Amino acid sequence: MKKVITEIDVINQYRSGSSSIKIDRNTLITPAAKDKLNDLKIKVINSESEPKKEITDSWITKKKIAIGSDHTGYHIKEILKEILIDNGFNIVDVGTSSEDSCDYPDYAKAVAVNVNDDSVDFGIIVDATGIPSAITANKIKGIRAATCYNEFSAWSARAHNDANILVVGAKTLGEETIKSILNKFMDTNFEGGRHQRRLDKITLIEKENS
Repeated sequence: MKKVITEIDVINQYRSGSSSIKIDRNTLITPAAKDKLNDLKIKVINSESEPKKEITDSWITKKKIAIGSDHTGYHIKEILKEILIDNGFNIVDVGTSSEDSCDYPDYAKAVAVNVNDDSVDFGIIVDATGIPSAITANKIKGIRAATCYNEFSAWSARAHNDANILVVGAKTLGEETIKSILNKFMDTNFEGGRHQRRLDKITLIEKENS
């Protein structure tokens, strides 16, 4: 039986004065708990080795992704790039290339244009909250950019909305939570059916107002 460590468990551990927490292969740590462990600098001690988890077999087969961020999302963008490259994805990095101040619409548009003209299969954008870049990207015809804030929203964005751009906020979410969102987004396929009928209605609205 798996033991689950949540964010509340980590906070209680911190309040008790402990600077470490012991886990084994039957322990599951939620993404929010991992972020809190990092924030509170609590050391995780593995009492036994845990087999490496491979995620490439379960991820969707499309393999080319455009990724971009403003200065607030640059650090997370670089982390996500490394994960994607390690899992066999070809990356088109549209910038930014540093933490120097810049304007998010430039990079959100660049990702969206790459997705729209089929240069890539999917897009990923990172800014402070995930909201302004999604607004920008969705101005491009055919783009369905979804700001996701947990695994369920990432699953729904793909399964029900056929989202083709994932947008996350570097200042509203922790690193481990963002990683879990990426994993769920890339591990979920569009279900079609009644959801396609609804997307067709969205497309009609887009055409009527273009």
